[in-house]
Amino acid sequence: MSVGASNPEYVNARVRSRRASLFADEDYRKLIRMGPSEIARFMEETEYEREINALGARFSGVDLIEYALNQNLAKHFHDLLDWSNGRLYDLISRYLRKFDVWNLKTIIRGIYTDTDPDAIRTDLIQAGELEEATLDRVLEVDTIEDAIEVLNRTIYYDPLSEAYEEFEETGALVPLENALDREFYEHLLEDISRGSGDEPQEGPEAKYVEFLQAEIDFRNARNALRLARSGADLDPASYYIEGGVLFDQSELSRLVGNYDELVDHIGENKRYGDRLSGAMDRLRDADSLIQFEHALDAALLEYADTLSSIYPASVSAVLSYILAKEREVENIRAIARGREVGLSESEIEEELVIL
Repeated sequence: MSVGASNPEYVNARVRSRRASLFADEDYRKLIRMGPSEIARFMEETEYEREINALGARFSGVDLIEYALNQNLAKHFHDLLDWSNGRLYDLISRYLRKFDVWNLKTIIRGIYTDTDPDAIRTDLIQAGELEEATLDRVLEVDTIEDAIEVLNRTIYYDPLSEAYEEFEETGALVPLENALDREFYEHLLEDISRGSGDEPQEGPEAKYVEFLQAEIDFRNARNALRLARSGADLDPASYYIEGGVLFDQSELSRLVGNYDELVDHIGENKRYGDRLSGAMDRLRDADSLIQFEHALDAALLEYADTLSSIYPASVSAVLSYILAKEREVENIRAIARGREVGLSESEIEEELVIL
């Protein structure tokens, strides 16, 4: 943990500069018309120049784009920690553990589908707390059970061990992935006053809590629909993540499978309905699970931007930037992969999160 007084004003000034260099929606529409090699050349003329040039001798095509995106993302988020002191450093570092969760989910899915470790490594993002050597050891094993054992000195060992029995019973990865999500959010909210009810609290750190509550609420909504669509005999209440304000366990179980009622439930909440009118329209118009998930991602981005404008000197501005940078990387990745497999421009655009 960093020492010294928290310094949100300085960090947010640096973040505003970085955010100004993010791709605009019009840039994505240009990329959709390019092939992988053209996309890489386009990136070379942007802030990805350093990564493209450094990796260009070893990789090409989509692999070059993937590695450049992940290295650039990790660099930017390490910079956030380098700039931050005190309480701000603590809050940001907790949130960046989401990339530990991303990496572990990616490796577990790869083992489950018997994917080559080098192909799995392409998708890893070194922006969390787990050391690269630890992730390499997890990549070396052949079974999910062995992967969990490699993590025996981390915070993820106990929840994964507990979820493994249900994974064996069902054959579904949902128990393991949800165990990682729960552990992540539990540690995010420890030693932080959360308040109660639908009405948000006031103050800079309260906006951090409000953002996390929104992320948990939207994660629960996403999980509910994924479970409903999976057809697996799983109780949605068992995958409920505590800490949000939108659902309790019984409500989540009731709303699974009823898309319209689920969206109405989100929109009727004062916190979201009053601030997310445009996002709610996109949720109501979504006619597939992937469109719903993209609409949720867009809603969270919009919500984070709203909170950062209310308290520009809070950590909310940093979290808003993290989400926006993730969106850029995911959109470029989706375009490159889509072009590689021959998707049409309209099919690729459906894969993007565009506000």
